[in-house]
Amino acid sequence: MKKILLVLSLVLIAQSFILPQNINGRLTSSVYSFERFSIPGVSNTYLRAYELVSLNINRDNYSLRTYFNFETDISKELKIDPRLRVYNFFLEARDVFDVLTFRLGRQPMINNVVGGLFDGVNASLAKNDFKFNAYYGGNVPAYQKFEVTDDWGHDFILGGKVTTTALKDFRISLGYVNKNFKPQEYNAVRLDEDLNPITVLIRNKSNQYQFASAEVSYEMKNFFSIDTRYDYDVNFKKTSKVEFYGNYDQIKNLRLNVYYNYREPKVRYNSIFSVFDYGNTQEIEAGGDYTFYNNLTITGKYGYVIYNEENSQRATIGLSSNYGTVSYRKGMGYAGEQDAISAYTAHTFFNGLVTPSIGLSFTSYKLSKDSEKNDLMTLLAGCNVRPFRTLSFDIQGQFMNNKIYKNDYRFLFKLNYWFNTNL
Repeated sequence: MKKILLVLSLVLIAQSFILPQNINGRLTSSVYSFERFSIPGVSNTYLRAYELVSLNINRDNYSLRTYFNFETDISKELKIDPRLRVYNFFLEARDVFDVLTFRLGRQPMINNVVGGLFDGVNASLAKNDFKFNAYYGGNVPAYQKFEVTDDWGHDFILGGKVTTTALKDFRISLGYVNKNFKPQEYNAVRLDEDLNPITVLIRNKSNQYQFASAEVSYEMKNFFSIDTRYDYDVNFKKTSKVEFYGNYDQIKNLRLNVYYNYREPKVRYNSIFSVFDYGNTQEIEAGGDYTFYNNLTITGKYGYVIYNEENSQRATIGLSSNYGTVSYRKGMGYAGEQDAISAYTAHTFFNGLVTPSIGLSFTSYKLSKDSEKNDLMTLLAGCNVRPFRTLSFDIQGQFMNNKIYKNDYRFLFKLNYWFNTNL
């Protein structure tokens, strides 16, 4: 009943504002085949089918947007089959009175602290150099079920952000987010005062993320830019994250960048994990890229990570062009040792009708300096065929080989259809 009421409410609201001028979207059908070993020597082959629908109904500055996926197994029915995942279902109004934009319904949450989907409202007010954004809603159930929470007081997300560009070349933001999780009740066996076993219903307090954030960005066009961010954990009363990214591009065809972060693990308030003695990490990475003739670009990066009593390093070098990319990555230290090389190429023929592609990677790694070395090889080969501007077909074969997946073959077929109709 809740699902029906939600759909009817949004449809009725949409009809109040929208007599459609335009309908557009995408239909995708795909089949994915893979093999799974339940016990050594015994395997099952699965053939998963996915139907994805993206639909937008528009009139002027109003839209009803949906995005959902239906999946099942063709070869054998699983306990979870069939499954419907609803990612988007919301009404959007843009530039109402030239200042207000809002969304109502299931929608994505883009936030550096907490992300994902929520069921609720998101509103933004923008005027001159100032913008204020606020949102409130319930957490989405597991597997994006088309249901809403039944406990808005303990299973919600609430937050907002104010942003200004009043200072020349600066962008400054202050934000707050509170994401609360409804705890799962469970039964456990406990001893009563006479030491007899009894079953007790355990009801924990809600788990919570609560953060305050600040962002400052500065850009001098064609010279350099700086982005900084600070996150404060309100519950634990300490710094959660400090982030810095700088980019320098004054020299023609050359771009240099540096990245730094200090990070504490994100632990839910009232969670049992908060009693553990965990440590923070610090990470710094510097690199750049240089473009030669014919869009040939060489890139390189070096990163250093500091743990409580250990450290690790990584280095990457790559070459990219209009025909593909080749890269090599080296990992050392506490995070494990790794040597990996990968290559990928794709090229379009007959004015976009056919685009074959192939990718190959080989990785040799050890979890620690004294551990056994393992090898992993993967191969991808596929082709995209687009007979019409609105219709395309994709086929891809996948092969992987390591000590866990011996000669693992997988297959993917996908059909895409785009439509755009003015009424």
